[in-house]
Amino acid sequence: MHSYLRSVGFSNIKKREDLEQILGMVMAQPTEKYVTSERKNYVEAELVKDFSDRLGVAVRGEYDEKGFFHLEHYYPYFKGKITSIREEVAINKRVDTDAYTGMCDDLRIGVSLIFYLQNVIDYIDCIEKNRWNGRAVPIMLTGLASEGKILLGTSKDSNTERNIISDNKQRTQLLAEAKKGNQEAIDSLTIDDIDLYAMVSRRIRYEDIYSIVESTFIPYGSESDNYTVIANIVEVKKLQNEFTNEYIYDLVVECNDIMLEVCINEKDLVGTPEPGRRFKGNIWLQGTITFVEQ
Repeated sequence: MHSYLRSVGFSNIKKREDLEQILGMVMAQPTEKYVTSERKNYVEAELVKDFSDRLGVAVRGEYDEKGFFHLEHYYPYFKGKITSIREEVAINKRVDTDAYTGMCDDLRIGVSLIFYLQNVIDYIDCIEKNRWNGRAVPIMLTGLASEGKILLGTSKDSNTERNIISDNKQRTQLLAEAKKGNQEAIDSLTIDDIDLYAMVSRRIRYEDIYSIVESTFIPYGSESDNYTVIANIVEVKKLQNEFTNEYIYDLVVECNDIMLEVCINEKDLVGTPEPGRRFKGNIWLQGTITFVEQ
């Protein structure tokens, strides 16, 4: 069973028969169907079924020459509506399953960002038509969370807010220069990190860590597209799975100046989400690339 099915409202799937019922519904009554051009007597396809607004289950496989669909892979999804970043992307096929991941560098985070690619069929079509070169494209990021909790927000006055924005802008510029090999920028970033470590070590004796660290975006576990996040909640919406009647929270959050949406089952969230508070949890990062602008 996919561990993130509960994130989209399927927390009670315990047996293979339960899963096959859901997959059968997706293949028999898909909300949308995406197919590639025919190649060598088969067509690659992805069938998706929305069980609420922009979330559901997708199956990926191929149609043979007789028109029969052969399932290769399935996954729960949550489609974003906010453009999170615009960066150059490298896309790679995973070796263990019929899935693809995208990887890009975002200077606001300072590490390579890896996400599960949702619109694979669009990518395959771009490759076949030689329209993909990996240049900067808009990316809508979402996260599926299997568990999480709500933290209180941090209080900041207007001067502190302006200083944070200025410091983040300066750090982004230094990271860009360091990426080009500028030794002065590298030395400056090293000194900043030492000062930051000293400040945290001093304050941690008297303060809670979550009052010092406002947001984080850290790789989690052995999977490359899983992250631990602490993010500021900007908007909250409650959705309902039409099949199971389970409730799911759609959280628009801001993390390290990056906007994304996170969905989590109401049963798995500790606390009441409200704008101004923070979300802490482990997410499976997904993304949709706008290939049409290539």
